[in-house]
Amino acid sequence: MLRVNNIEVSYLNVIRVLHGISLEVGDGQIVALIGANGGGKTTTLKSISGLLKVEQGQIRSGDISFNDKRIDHLGPEDIAGLGISQVMEGRRTLEHLTVEENLQVGAYRRRDRAAVKRDLEMVYDYFPRIREYRKRVSGYLSGGEQQMLVIGRALMADPRLMLLDEPSLGLAPMAVAEIYEIIERINQERDVSMLVVEQNVKAALSIAGYGYVMENGRIVLDGPADRLRDNEDVKEFYMGISSSGSRKNYREAKHYRRRKRWLS
Repeated sequence: MLRVNNIEVSYLNVIRVLHGISLEVGDGQIVALIGANGGGKTTTLKSISGLLKVEQGQIRSGDISFNDKRIDHLGPEDIAGLGISQVMEGRRTLEHLTVEENLQVGAYRRRDRAAVKRDLEMVYDYFPRIREYRKRVSGYLSGGEQQMLVIGRALMADPRLMLLDEPSLGLAPMAVAEIYEIIERINQERDVSMLVVEQNVKAALSIAGYGYVMENGRIVLDGPADRLRDNEDVKEFYMGISSSGSRKNYREAKHYRRRKRWLS
């Protein structure tokens, strides 16, 4: 469904952020893009959704295709029209609007009002808590409720591919578990493909079928999610678990050498 082919990205024609990134998301697949903060994961999503262009970013080489159509030259509104929805980092609700008004904004391109009404009920079924608060101004919701709202708003666009940027950021463990359970349900029940960017490696790999590890604008490791979960480097430097099974402080790991650059 989605193919990112060897893209290099810079901002202001000066700051090089991505150095030849390639990845794929298959039809109906959940793919995790994991790594430390500042590694280029969000820039990758913005390159796919077209938002890079509005932040003075540029794809200098390589290409991106969606359902065999090249999209890296398109604007964000055209890419959204093809069925790609991005849930941005930081729970970007329209805080002055109610919950239901936020959800309606997600469907602004759609003309079949009966289908929009049906999908609104579908979103409320996935997120019963925001049904309860449908008339409440969204700025007064908790962090977990706002995350549910922005995922629901993206779902109202009837996407074929969702780009989820740090859905667990700043949430309590119980809220993270609930959010990821619903993300997995949406994938299975709606057949929506997903590319999930996360620092919470354990959460992302728990639902993904395939994963990529990004460091400093490069993909350094990729493979099936279960094999990444068992990889000693991933466990030690992204989950904080040493080879002996004890917890490890990531800040103490100043230098290291990867045991395996690629999964065999």
